[in-house]
Amino acid sequence: MTALSVARHKRDGRKSGIFCRLFAGYHGRVSATVTAVKPAIDPAPPPAPALDAAQLAEAFALFSRASEELSTAYNALQGQVAQLTERLTMLMGALPAGVVVLDRSGRVVQVNRAAEALFGAELAGRDWDEVGRALQATETPGELTLARSGETSRIALSETALESGDERILLLHDITDTHQMRLTAERNERLAAMGEMVAGLAHQLRTPLAAALLYTGNLRQAELGAAERAKVADRAIERLRYLERLIRDMLLFARGDSLGRQRFGACELAAELAHTLEPLARARQLDFQCVCDCGDAALHGDRKALAGALTNLLENAIQATEAGGSVSLRVELDAVASDAATAAAQPGLRFIVRDSGRGVPPELQSRLFDPFFTTRADGTGLGLAIARGVARGHGGDITLRSAPGQGAIFTLALPLAAGGEAGAEAIHQS
Repeated sequence: MTALSVARHKRDGRKSGIFCRLFAGYHGRVSATVTAVKPAIDPAPPPAPALDAAQLAEAFALFSRASEELSTAYNALQGQVAQLTERLTMLMGALPAGVVVLDRSGRVVQVNRAAEALFGAELAGRDWDEVGRALQATETPGELTLARSGETSRIALSETALESGDERILLLHDITDTHQMRLTAERNERLAAMGEMVAGLAHQLRTPLAAALLYTGNLRQAELGAAERAKVADRAIERLRYLERLIRDMLLFARGDSLGRQRFGACELAAELAHTLEPLARARQLDFQCVCDCGDAALHGDRKALAGALTNLLENAIQATEAGGSVSLRVELDAVASDAATAAAQPGLRFIVRDSGRGVPPELQSRLFDPFFTTRADGTGLGLAIARGVARGHGGDITLRSAPGQGAIFTLALPLAAGGEAGAEAIHQS
C-alpha cells in the first residue's frame, strides 16, 4: 500500500467514526423521548412468565384428554341420533294411521306406508294441494271421504304445526268402520226408543182415530142439516190431519237421517226464519227480534231439516209466551266440543231461542226431549225429539236453560262447514 492510499484510508475512517457517533447520539435522544412518552400513552403489560418444557407437556396432555372426551361424547350422540331415527322410522311404519310431513311450501317431505296405502300411490315429493283434491268434505268437521277403487273411505284428518313453523304434520285415520258402527248405534238407539214408545203410540193414535170415526159416523145421520154436516166433516178432517202429522213426525224421528245436504249461510237461514215467524209473533202481540252476528259463516247440511228444527223451537217459544212478552233468535259464533280424531275444538255457531214465557219446571226439563212427551193439548210430543235428532245428525246438540217464571233459552249448537276459515278466525280474534 502506498503512502497516499494509507492517508486516504485514515481520512475515510475518521469520517465514518464521526458519522456513527452523530447517529448514535441522535438515536439515543429519540429513544429517550419515546421511552418517556410511551408509558403515559400505552403502558406495556407485564411480560408473561415463560413456560418451561414440563408445563407445556402438561398443557398438551390436558388438551389431548379433553379432545378425546369430546370425540367420545360426539360419537355417542351420533349413535343415539341414529338409534332414535331408526326407532322413529319403525314407529311411523308400524302406525295404523297415516302420517304426512309437509314443508313450508306444502310439499310432502316424509310419509309412512299407511298414508300411501290410503291413497294407493307414492306421496313423497308431491304437492299436498294436488293430493288433497281426492278428499271431499263431509257434514262433520275434521272428517273427509276418499274414493278409491270403487270404494269410499271415511278419513279423520288432523293437522299440527311444529314450533319452528318450518313443517306441518298431518295425521289421517281411516274411520270407515267406526263411522258405520256409529250410524248403526244411532239407528239402534232410535229403534230402541221406538220400542219404548209403542205403548204410548197406541194411545196417541187411538184417541184422534176414535174421534174421527165418531164424526164420520155422525155424517150418516140423515136428519143433519147442511151446516151441521159441514161442521162435523171439518172436525173429522181436523182429526185426520192430526193423525197425518203424527205419523209424519214419527217417520222423521224413526228415520233420523238428513238428505240433500248443501252449503248455505247461517244468516240467510236466520232471515228466512224471521220472515216466516215474525207475523205469528205479531199476531199474538209479542215482540220478535232476530240478530245474526256470524257474518258470512256457512253451514253444511240439510237446510230444510235444520229450518224445521229451529221453526219448532221458535213456535214453542211463541206459544209459551203471553201477550206483551218477547221472543228472540240470535245467531253467534262459538267453538263446539272437540272431536276425538282432531283433539281440538272446532269452530261452530249457536242458534239461541229465548222467550219471556212461563218457563219449564225443573222436574220436566229432563223429559222434554222424550218422544211423545208434551205439555200441550194439541202437541204430538215429537217436535223436540226430532229437533234434537236433527241437531245431533249434523254433529251438534240442543240444550235448555230455564226456571219457572223466567222464560226459557234453547240453544242449538252446530259445527261450521269444512273450510270455514273466516268463522274460525273470528272466534280466535274474539
